[in-house]
Amino acid sequence: MRENVQTILGCNASYQEAEICVFGAPFDSTTSFRPGTRFASQHIRNDSWGLETYSPYQDLDLEDAHIFDCGDLELCFGNTETALSRIEEMTAEILGDGKIPCMIGGEHLVTLGSVRAAAKRYPELCILHFDAHTDLRKDYLGEPLSHATVIRRCHDLVGDGRIYQFGIRSGLREEFLWGAEHGFLHKFDFAGLEEAVAAIGDRPVYFTIDLDVLDPSVFPGTGTPEPGGVSFMDLLSAVLTAAKLNIVGMDVNELCPVYDPGGASTAVACKVLRELLLAVYFEKKERK
Repeated sequence: MRENVQTILGCNASYQEAEICVFGAPFDSTTSFRPGTRFASQHIRNDSWGLETYSPYQDLDLEDAHIFDCGDLELCFGNTETALSRIEEMTAEILGDGKIPCMIGGEHLVTLGSVRAAAKRYPELCILHFDAHTDLRKDYLGEPLSHATVIRRCHDLVGDGRIYQFGIRSGLREEFLWGAEHGFLHKFDFAGLEEAVAAIGDRPVYFTIDLDVLDPSVFPGTGTPEPGGVSFMDLLSAVLTAAKLNIVGMDVNELCPVYDPGGASTAVACKVLRELLLAVYFEKKERK
């Protein structure tokens, strides 16, 4: 693992001492509407320096955490499976060293690469999914690998009763029906999250946040904006609740900075990432 010249604010520990390792997955080759999420990790690194390392919400500081920024992966845009394999390799390496991977997408399909590695290491893996979209299509225009199919492909790995979805407000009718039958699909907001956390218990969890779970008035910089979303404070509260789980891997995805040139969406993404890193890091410290 090479040290980076530019890192995310506060993520400057060495790889050896780090307990969480952040890496970027700049990939958006299957985006179905507006591309550009491949630029998210670059913008997050740059704009994170407009924040502080201290979170007044949690009274915690990144200066007190050991987090390493691995930089961005070099991903092949001409071959989706090759890109997913590279993501899986990186995630497996981090997990194998006893650390928690935190990936910055990219489009949501990048989650599949990390889940592949996590599911191999943790046979009882559950998935917690915050999103506006079901992402449960069997295929998209005949293609099984798409950001519109990513959670369905994750289900192929973990099976029934292991996927908990929140904030969902868009998808095909059959996706909603399929999701309700094979997992736990909660529409519109985070109602029921506490109950889900209790049901999951101490099982290992992969936590994926598609930032378009936020309302476009809060987060317009995304490829598939969907009105009717949650507020920043709603998402923050849900992240803090989710952090109580045994999170073994996580990601934040679908920031598309070119569609919000003022930078507000990138600032939101940076703040969500800061709060996620702090909550998961210090919860792990408490568990130890």
